[in-house]
Amino acid sequence: MNRAPRPHDLLRLSSDAPPLADAPAWVAASLARAPFVVARRAPRIADAIAVGVRGAARSERFGAWIEPRWIDAVFSPEDLRMREPDPARAGLPAFVLMREVASIIGAYDLAWGPAGSAGFELASAMPTITQASDLDIVVRPPAPLPRVDATSLFDALSQAAQKSETRIDAQIETPDAAFSLAEFARANLRVMLRHADGPRLVTDPWAAA
Repeated sequence: MNRAPRPHDLLRLSSDAPPLADAPAWVAASLARAPFVVARRAPRIADAIAVGVRGAARSERFGAWIEPRWIDAVFSPEDLRMREPDPARAGLPAFVLMREVASIIGAYDLAWGPAGSAGFELASAMPTITQASDLDIVVRPPAPLPRVDATSLFDALSQAAQKSETRIDAQIETPDAAFSLAEFARANLRVMLRHADGPRLVTDPWAAA
């Protein structure tokens, strides 16, 4: 790896990676289909990286820690934004919206990329998005994003999602925490800032981060 994984990065496990400790039975089957885990926001244990495994059902989610030596490749949301879905699946609402989002966020000069189901499908090439799937995205501003800009960005993304007949969930990432664009876009409200050591309600997520 050229850098330490960040939350939302998709990590491809090496073929000789050991089974995850205390994992339910579905985890092995899921990793056999697609050997990918997602880096999650949680305290590290020594050098081990906090990861999550997704199964076939929404209820199938498993958190674990894995040693860096078992990671074969790292794909950030920004990397995955440059990938195209299978042409037969490009018309699904979440992928349609992803193409619309590119020009909207581009006007704000922000780094971004898909997370959630869209990110997983683009990394693994496994069909994961459904007709009803939301589009989850990660946005990394190079500097604190003013609330007025956050509001206009949220409004533009919401309008594009409505046009695509789906929904969008945008997470703003700071160097060590994250918060919801939708929450930050509302004037005079506190937002939930998510740190590795747990969430906290704050008025100014940039100062708190």
